[in-house]
Amino acid sequence: MSLTPDDVSRIANLARLELQPAESDALLGQLNGFFQIVDQMSAIDTTGVEPLYTPLSAIQQVQLRLREDVVTESNQRELNQRSAPAVEDGLFLVPKVIE
Repeated sequence: MSLTPDDVSRIANLARLELQPAESDALLGQLNGFFQIVDQMSAIDTTGVEPLYTPLSAIQQVQLRLREDVVTESNQRELNQRSAPAVEDGLFLVPKVIE
């Protein structure tokens, strides 16, 4: 995939950036370089390669630090809803903004 100067202008417009011609040319080269790297990585056959859950697992055995899945805080719904302007049946009431 290769971008054109028109693509860079459109991206800059969407991002609300005002680019000078020299900046636009530099950005075009950088973005095309990025897409070349992505194309190279996409061309590699990764069949049978397991995904890493952490980069360290590629070089050493990593033990995940998992904790028990237990409730550690009490239900504080009423306390949290005290400052709300309107509450009904434990739910925040908000004005309708979409017709």
